[in-house]
Amino acid sequence: MYDISFDDRTQELEQILRELKESVKEIDACAVVSIEGLPIAANMPDIYDDTIVAAMTSAMLTLGEKIATNLRRGSLTKVSVEGVDGQVISQAAGSNAVLTISATKEAKLGLIFMEMDKATQKIGSLLG
Repeated sequence: MYDISFDDRTQELEQILRELKESVKEIDACAVVSIEGLPIAANMPDIYDDTIVAAMTSAMLTLGEKIATNLRRGSLTKVSVEGVDGQVISQAAGSNAVLTISATKEAKLGLIFMEMDKATQKIGSLLG
């Protein structure tokens, strides 16, 4: 028997995402997705579709893993895509999930990485 219900986990994940967005104001969207590319929890504006974000995260990670392996860079830890208006960063959150964020170009990467590290540790502990 599990000590925590599915609804409790979902609420805790949503709280982690809210805290992440509050800690870095330049983060405009964030989501927890399964490694298979399915949405688990999200905090994003209506202009984003969490199903599409989850699928793109999975594709981005697959490509990143192939690049890291083929270029002998070790295990993949983060994938980052930078555009003229901002960036998207994905990071492992335990063995079964990934945290993906979208941030404006004004965001400080050091702060984002630090806060993502904290969030992914919490997510990994929660999801096992």
